[in-house]
Amino acid sequence: MMAYCLQQIANAVPVAALYAALAFGYSLAFAMTRRADLVYGALFAFAGQIFLLFAGFGWSQFYLVLPAALAFGAASAAAYAVIAGVWVGRTVMLPLHRAAPNTLIVASLAVLVVIAETGRLALDSRGLWLPNFLGHRVVFLAIDGFEVSLTVIQIVNSALMLLLVLVGQIVLKRGRAGRVWRAVCDDPRAAALCGVDAGRAFILAYATASAIAALCGILATSYYGTMDFGAGLMFGLKVILIAAAGGHGNPGGSAAGAAAIGAAETFWNGYGPILWRDPVIISVLVVFLVMSRRERIVP
Repeated sequence: MMAYCLQQIANAVPVAALYAALAFGYSLAFAMTRRADLVYGALFAFAGQIFLLFAGFGWSQFYLVLPAALAFGAASAAAYAVIAGVWVGRTVMLPLHRAAPNTLIVASLAVLVVIAETGRLALDSRGLWLPNFLGHRVVFLAIDGFEVSLTVIQIVNSALMLLLVLVGQIVLKRGRAGRVWRAVCDDPRAAALCGVDAGRAFILAYATASAIAALCGILATSYYGTMDFGAGLMFGLKVILIAAAGGHGNPGGSAAGAAAIGAAETFWNGYGPILWRDPVIISVLVVFLVMSRRERIVP
């Protein structure tokens, strides 16, 4: 029983790291708009799909070895996702944020459909799968014949995502970029009066969030082996709620809250009926958000 519990703790690490990184990136963009944005989840899924497409293309058409094909797919996915994110931020989100902020929610749903359909058409509605790699187990502990372990790719993915959150938090707390980001989030007009280009800061925040979504999409696809066409909407809605657990406008707090939700999901998988996992987790999040809400009017 103790070994099984330890295994669940180990299993929680990759999920918590993924949720933390996703929530951190989402908070960077949300703090600018203060509106729910489904585009982030769409970029996460889009990056995974482009990764599959170009990795397969490099393998079958360019006859690259597997590491080179994966690198080619990852670079292409990151480029496509960031370019798409910057374009959406510059041409859709920033103008709407300045003119009618509440329309961002509807616009993000429309952009999600466009990105999801683009990925589906690019893959010709096929479900592509990556070969298993870095899948051998690393055993941490053995108790009465039960081995507590993770695969190499789980360890690598968790380390990269946690490092991303740590470096991002340091930059936000100590770097000039973090000070500019906080100033524009608090009051873009006042920041502009102090010489800060609020529009440029908005685009950079959106580009950074897009890059984080792309990295998470690539790493998640590397582990799970595929990326579903409907994952954009699912993760978009899920990240919105999960990031709120630690405070939408606080990337570090959002990451910590998301990690806690990831750990809770893992333990539910280990001890409860999986069918009820998402309804219970989402219901708890909704109740928590309602109970902890202090603002009565959305500016």
